[in-house]
Order: sequence, then structure tokens, then C-alpha cells
Amino acid sequence: MLETEERFDRIEPKIKEPSFMKNMGLGNEVGYYVFDYPPTDEIYIRDRVEKLVERINNAGYDFTITHYDLYDIIINILKEKGYLESCIHFEKKSGFGRITKSVSDMLRVSDSTENLIIKHIRETLPPKSIIFLTGVGKCYPILRSHNVLNNLHQIIDDVPVVLFYPGKFNGQTLVLFGDIKDDNYYRAFPLVD
Repeated sequence: MLETEERFDRIEPKIKEPSFMKNMGLGNEVGYYVFDYPPTDEIYIRDRVEKLVERINNAGYDFTITHYDLYDIIINILKEKGYLESCIHFEKKSGFGRITKSVSDMLRVSDSTENLIIKHIRETLPPKSIIFLTGVGKCYPILRSHNVLNNLHQIIDDVPVVLFYPGKFNGQTLVLFGDIKDDNYYRAFPLVD
């Protein structure tokens, strides 16, 4: 955990740099970043992210951090549409595999223009924000990280995005939980070494 703590401590100075909001990724786009960490440090990361968001947003900077827990977004969409109880019964009746496919289809996760999660983020994002995305592990296998990043990248290209990732990222390959290989994602950069 010591390595995770030391790496996390470097996030705040990095995002406070004036160049961070202007830091361009590939093709002169605002940067997409991944902060990877061992899945065993998940609870620690959740706590640290929450405290960092609160500290930054109360400090009077000319930007805010907008934190989205992807799992919470999914649950809220299911509740708003009145599907949550139905999903619970459907899973009991038809199994985990069928419910994950049904929820994924309902959320339109593979459609960049109609993806309900991306739509929620776009509609609630204040200007001059940095997006923090968490909850990746809680959403598997409904959501895949590369899909979220690809779809988000097509819609939001004017604010930095930081994905907190319980696994490994080497600059192009995402490996969830250090075991499940996701598709490659070339547009993101490691947030800190």
C-alpha cells in the first residue's frame, strides 16, 4: 500500500499545475489519464479520492473536480427508469450473465451518442472541471473501461479526465484487477508514475 499512498500523494500537485487544464493529449486534445492501483487498495482509494475532491473544491481554485462513480450512475439510471427491482428479479430468474447483457443494452454502453452514462456526465458537468471517474471495478462486466473512455472521448474533449483503475495500465493496455485484459486504449496517459 505504501507505493499507492506515495503515488496518490502526487495527484494533487499534478492537477494544481496551471498546465494540467491545458495539457494536450494526442491530436491537441485535453488529456485523459489513468491512475492505476492494486485492487486490494480499493477502499483506500475511495476514501482518498473523496477527501481530495472535497479539499480541492473547497480551496477556491478556478476549477472544480467533478467526481462520477460509474456504479452509482448505473444504479441511479436504473432507479429513475423504474428498472432496479425488475433487474434484481430478472437476475434471480435468468442469471448474472443475462442481466449484465440486458443492463448493458439498456444503458447503450457501446453507443457513443446514446450511451446513458456518458449522457449523464455530459449533462451534469460544470465548466472548468476535471472529471474523476471511479467505480470501474464495481461495474464489471456491465462496463468495460476502454468503452467508457472511448465514448467519453468522443463527447467530452475540453476538460481533463482521470480514471481511477483497479488494475494495471502500461500506457496502452488496461488489465482490470491485474487479471482481466481489456482492449487497448492509446489516448490516455498514466497520471503519475
